Amino acid sequence: MKNLFKQNAVFLTLSLILLIVLGLALLGLDKGELHLLLCDRHTPARDIFYRYYTQVAEWFPYVVCVCLLLFGRLGDGVFASSAMIGSALTTQLFKNIVNAPRPLKWFELHHPDIQLPLTPGVDVHSWFSFPSGHTTSFFALALVVCILLTNKLSTKQLLSTLNPQFSATIAQLSLFVLALLGGYSRIYLSQHFSADVFAGIVVGILITIVCYAIFMRFEDKKWYNLRLFAKK
Repeated sequence: MKNLFKQNAVFLTLSLILLIVLGLALLGLDKGELHLLLCDRHTPARDIFYRYYTQVAEWFPYVVCVCLLLFGRLGDGVFASSAMIGSALTTQLFKNIVNAPRPLKWFELHHPDIQLPLTPGVDVHSWFSFPSGHTTSFFALALVVCILLTNKLSTKQLLSTLNPQFSATIAQLSLFVLALLGGYSRIYLSQHFSADVFAGIVVGILITIVCYAIFMRFEDKKWYNLRLFAKK
C-alpha cells in the first residue's frame, strides 16, 4: 500500500486538495448558491464539449476493462473491472438509499423563481442525485490507469524520450485534469450538486484503493499474469 501512495502521489495529492477546496466551499456556501456559482459559465462551445465529454464515463471505462482483459494481463483486467463495477454498485446503493433531488428538481421545490442555465439536448434528471455516478467512474478509471502506468506498465518505454519520473508526473497530472473535467461536467450540466461530485470522487478513489489492496496480493500468481493473446 505504501507503494500505491508513493507512486501515485501526484494524482492522489491533487485529488485530496480538490476535496479540501470543495469541502470548504460546501461548508461556507449554501448548496444552491454554490451550484449557481459553478454552473453559470455557459457558452455554445462549452455546451457541446461538456454534453459529449460527460458521456465518456458511460462507456469508456468498460472499454478499457475489456481491452485489459483481452490484451493485457488477466489480473490487471480483473483489478480494473472490479474497481469500476464495485464503485458503480456502491454509488447506486447510496443513490437509492438517499434518493436526493437533483438541481433542477431542488430549485423547482425551493427556488421556483430561479431558472437554471441548461444545455440544449441534455435530458436533465430529477432524482437520485447523491452521489454522482459519472464522477465516480471518471476518478476510479483515472486512478486505475495511474496505477497501471506507474506500477505495472513501463512509463519509460511509453515515453522513452522523457525522464521516467517526469513522464509519470505528466501522466498523473493529465489523468487528474481529465477526471476533474468529468466531475465538473456534472455540475455544469446541472445533473448534480457539488456535494454529489465530492462524494463521487471519494467513492471512486476509495473503492479503487480497496480493489488494489485485494488483487495486488496475487500479482505473482500464474493466473494474474495470464494473457489471452500471448506475445509470440
